[in-house]
Amino acid sequence: MDFRERLLRKGDYIYGSFVKPEAVDGYINGVNPGDRTDVLGRFPFSESSVDDAVDYAGMGSRSWRRLSINDRAAAVRRFRDALARFQERGARLITRETGKPLWEARQEVLATVRALDLYLEEGLQMLAPRVIEEIGARSDRMPRGVVAAVTPYNFPLLVPATHSAAALLAGNAVVLKPSKFTPGVGQMLAELWDRCRLPRGVFNLIQGPGSVVGQRLVLHPGVDALLFTGSYTTAAAIRQISIERPELPVSLQCGGKGTAIVLDDAELDRSIYEVMVGAYLTSGQRHNSTGRVLVTDGIYERFVRGLLSHAARINVGYGLSGDTFMGPLISENLRSRYRRYCRRLVSHGHQALMEAGYEQFERRGFYAQPALYRVHWDNGHPFLGDEPPGPVLLIYRVSNWEEAAALHNQSVFRLATSLFTRPDNPVIHEMRDRLRTGALNINRGTIGASLRLPSVGVGRSSNGAPAGLEVLQVLTQPRSQLLESRPFVGMPPLPGTNWNAPAQVHPQVEVEEDDDDDLSSALEFAAE
Repeated sequence: MDFRERLLRKGDYIYGSFVKPEAVDGYINGVNPGDRTDVLGRFPFSESSVDDAVDYAGMGSRSWRRLSINDRAAAVRRFRDALARFQERGARLITRETGKPLWEARQEVLATVRALDLYLEEGLQMLAPRVIEEIGARSDRMPRGVVAAVTPYNFPLLVPATHSAAALLAGNAVVLKPSKFTPGVGQMLAELWDRCRLPRGVFNLIQGPGSVVGQRLVLHPGVDALLFTGSYTTAAAIRQISIERPELPVSLQCGGKGTAIVLDDAELDRSIYEVMVGAYLTSGQRHNSTGRVLVTDGIYERFVRGLLSHAARINVGYGLSGDTFMGPLISENLRSRYRRYCRRLVSHGHQALMEAGYEQFERRGFYAQPALYRVHWDNGHPFLGDEPPGPVLLIYRVSNWEEAAALHNQSVFRLATSLFTRPDNPVIHEMRDRLRTGALNINRGTIGASLRLPSVGVGRSSNGAPAGLEVLQVLTQPRSQLLESRPFVGMPPLPGTNWNAPAQVHPQVEVEEDDDDDLSSALEFAAE
């Protein structure tokens, strides 16, 4: 395959077929962010496609929900096997559309396959009914209906593949809108689902920007549940425009980056490595990338020297080069935000330990060098209320773990936290209790996660709905059932019902007949 050839743009995937919109509202341009001369093509989009996709998904869901869980699992297993056969093709397409190094893209494909295995094992167990035979009771996880999934560019395969598989496994139909930056990976997902012999309408995909297609999808009255992964700004807009549907189950995963805390007794090399990788892998664009690190006085100088020494040797470059650690940013817009953010840090009195660099690279792409800034957090501008964009790490010097915990808990985004200390630290239990975070990784980076564990970000990182395997709770409605099998005869009546008392006979009252108001004859006629 020539990795610079234009993709065959097949259009949206609706009701079991690829269709190109009849009325085109615009185009999204597929461009390799690591080499802007590599154009994947122009993908047309149309708002009317949203209506078609949701309507047909509603039709598909009615038959899909009636299939057994084993039949639905068989379809998801076929999808998993198809993806496994196209691992290399998928990885190279991810690199081409996101700029990720190829080794990292391969890891994403492999992680997706393993995640699908997990849904087919533990996910099935979560969907199994609960039966309490002694009281004739059971509860079932019932499908919602039509699930809309709006997914990001930083994991263009993992998030949409697992969201769509989880929704289908739970008995729902899906309308997927991939990121406008990764239409090719989205199309590949539709091609793989197309191989799985699904009933028409069960899986649907629509292309387009979030401001047009995404907004129409979120607002559509035919959507029964919504999964969104992306920025807090977009999530806030979703909450605002969907305010008239408080009954709509919504999972908002906003990320916002994580925070690392390094204490005096931490293993130096481990903490430096984990913080560096967490901050700069995927060019700092992961939802749980390390955006801030709080370091106590006793280890601060050694930690900073080591981090600067190692971060300066990071290889930034083209994703298909074998020795690249950090590829480009996804767009010029994000790179501009990165530059402005670093300038704003300096303008508010903070110190550049490793300045944001914009050197020219061999290829024309959205490249940027990793940056490190010391934040003098007591100067009135602590920079705790935003998400540091791109490959920038903010470092804070603190006196002790209590000060670190207090500062950490002021951060607006608290999806994941790393704590570097001795495992036998006598106050580790108190630290665990004090830190308000969605995930606490001890001596591991913030980007470490497991689908087996619930992921619920604190603060603006989420709306409290779980991710991971427990997203199945959002995708299903629990339904309780009570069954009475005992004969009615002999059951004790409630006091005051007088159930067994003899019926009273009321005297009949004679009514004068009136030919004009003979209701009985009228009713008899109506009954005939």
